[in-house]
Amino acid sequence: MQTLHSISELSVVPGPIFLAIGVFDGVHRGHQAVISTSARNAHLAEGASVVVTFDPHPAKVLRPRDAPHLLTATQHKIALIRALGVSHLLIIEFNREFAATSPEDFVQQLVKHSKPLREICVGHEWSFGKDRRGNLDLLKKLGARFDFNVVGIPPVMIQGAVVSSTAIRQAVESGSLTKAAEMLGREYTILGTVTRGDQLGRKIGFPTANLSAHSEQFPPNGVYLAEAWFEGVLYHGVVNLGYRPTVTGDKSQRLLEIHLLDFERDIYGKDLEVRFVRYLRAERKFESAEALARQIHADVQQARELLRCLINS
Repeated sequence: MQTLHSISELSVVPGPIFLAIGVFDGVHRGHQAVISTSARNAHLAEGASVVVTFDPHPAKVLRPRDAPHLLTATQHKIALIRALGVSHLLIIEFNREFAATSPEDFVQQLVKHSKPLREICVGHEWSFGKDRRGNLDLLKKLGARFDFNVVGIPPVMIQGAVVSSTAIRQAVESGSLTKAAEMLGREYTILGTVTRGDQLGRKIGFPTANLSAHSEQFPPNGVYLAEAWFEGVLYHGVVNLGYRPTVTGDKSQRLLEIHLLDFERDIYGKDLEVRFVRYLRAERKFESAEALARQIHADVQQARELLRCLINS
């Protein structure tokens, strides 16, 4: 997949060009419908399909205090889009200057640099441009003016509910990971970078990888059996998500730590993708590090037993 970083770079993509545009946080079933429709139409016309998205999430710039947690950080989103078989991805830097662009100017830039622009595909409620003034109706008027087709994808429904990033965030936050997976079309995972911690886990016999997530939505605090992918290989482990009350009790930052079973490599600075498989227990404070170590030992034993049951079922 070729990644572009400015609208002007569309000029190097052989036309006709078909654009699928959206924030695509989560790359859920609704997003997949937009992207796959655009890719299919491009294939039929022997054109090029280009997914257009934004970094950072527009809400991070426009209303930083109220911005939602992400379902997928940009790096994770790129990997998910690549897995869909997309040939080109345009990531537009979303900043205050870009936010001030009128919807008409934005579309004219796309038209100017596409050779030619044949189609734009978006979700039915997509809004764009300064003050979010652009919508599907305006896009169709601009399409008629500049001679490109516009496709608005209707909402994707799962069990009577509209699939949306907001609904998925709510499901993850409440611990309804099965519901989130149904809307995503995949299991919910968090992609983070392993950072150095205080080494307490190693000192008590259970080394952990501290995962620096990128504003992703966490499920409820607690201890989980988890799967983790590192460099394409699947491992299992025990996750502690929360505030580590036995160690610090600092509630200013939630931490995600994972003890990988039968794993001894140094992976600081590397990326790890984590899936929460089964909730084991609530996070709680222990009277000592020794008591915490005994509980972690019990958690690991429970995780191994669950794994055996899952493998044999």
